[in-house]
Amino acid sequence: MAVVNQKGGTGKTTTCENLGIGLAREGKKVLLVDTDPQASLTISMGNPRPDELDVTLSDLMKKVMEEKPIEPGEGILSHGEGVDLLPANIELSGLEVSLVNSMSRETILKQYLDSVKDRYDYVLLDCMPSLGMLTINALAASNEVLIPVQAQYLSAKGLEQLLRTIRKVRRQINPRLKIEGILLTMVDSRTNYAKEISALIRDTYGRKIKVFETDIPHSVRAAEISAEGKSIFLHDPKGKVADAYRALTKEVLENAEKRRKHQLDQLR
Repeated sequence: MAVVNQKGGTGKTTTCENLGIGLAREGKKVLLVDTDPQASLTISMGNPRPDELDVTLSDLMKKVMEEKPIEPGEGILSHGEGVDLLPANIELSGLEVSLVNSMSRETILKQYLDSVKDRYDYVLLDCMPSLGMLTINALAASNEVLIPVQAQYLSAKGLEQLLRTIRKVRRQINPRLKIEGILLTMVDSRTNYAKEISALIRDTYGRKIKVFETDIPHSVRAAEISAEGKSIFLHDPKGKVADAYRALTKEVLENAEKRRKHQLDQLR
């Protein structure tokens, strides 16, 4: 599942981390993949100096491009809250440039993930805030897209471009790609403005695309966790953001169960 929005500051990394750990707390095996050269996910998972890591995603993608063997589990870090992490660092931005001239450049990440995905129930990809080659790689490798959108007018407006890109990837590269849902983040439920934007997004897109019932509330406590290397469930377990990510986790699991039943019905 790719967590994508080309706009920065919509809560992609926070959602990727807390949904991933939420799923692990429900007994699922989870791999989080940082596909952003800024390494926000890597840092918030307790690796404050990503440039000092021995092996990161760029090394593994380079090996795929050069057809070199990859050891099982190479570069994957374990996190104390029960998830695995494939970290990133600034080298990934150099790799993005070399991807342009690579054979099957859109599917390099998919080729790598195909070799490890059997070990996991969920693989979540935290994408960079752009629609460049790394994001296209993440969309090509995914079955689902989760779109965090800040409850603000400009964020809602930027959705159109992202949805066009997703449709294009579906047509040209990955016909299996589906939208898991739009997730409203940083919602200040006390303001009429946030309520109006929430209503606007639900009215505009809700007929064609699932908009999660769960909104992620605006909270200072949620912003603090990136410096601590732990999830909101440990940092503020009784807070409203932890409650919201628990509810989101349940919605994602229910979606997966519905899909599984639908597939079984089709096979019958």
